[in-house]
Amino acid sequence: MTLDRVDSIKMDYVDPANSLNMPEMADMTFAMDFLIRVKEGVRNTATALTETVSPDARALLRTQLHQSIALHQEITDLMVRKKWFHPYDLREQYQLDQLSAENTVEIGKLKLFPDDTRRKSMFDRTPDEHIGGNMA
Repeated sequence: MTLDRVDSIKMDYVDPANSLNMPEMADMTFAMDFLIRVKEGVRNTATALTETVSPDARALLRTQLHQSIALHQEITDLMVRKKWFHPYDLREQYQLDQLSAENTVEIGKLKLFPDDTRRKSMFDRTPDEHIGGNMA
């Protein structure tokens, strides 16, 4: 992914030509969100494990913790392999984070909705106008 992606967002976002790399950007975003949520689950499960006294519950939580750690590793490996995450190269990760932040700002600037959202479409009146609801 290159920095030219930010420039293409500034163009017409409805044009399919400008959606190039968008599926990969979405996949990268979903994977990062998943990684963060799994990490949170590991932390919460570890906390619950330290506060549980029942041997059966502790065994269950320990199994859950091991599975969560394995899932975290699997997601991390996928993201490193796809070059969506650079845990060993902070410069690369910083550039990726900068790109993500710039894309987020540019998407936030897009005018996605019209100013006038009142729509009658093909109707000549609002659905409840016959009962005096013409202010709808």
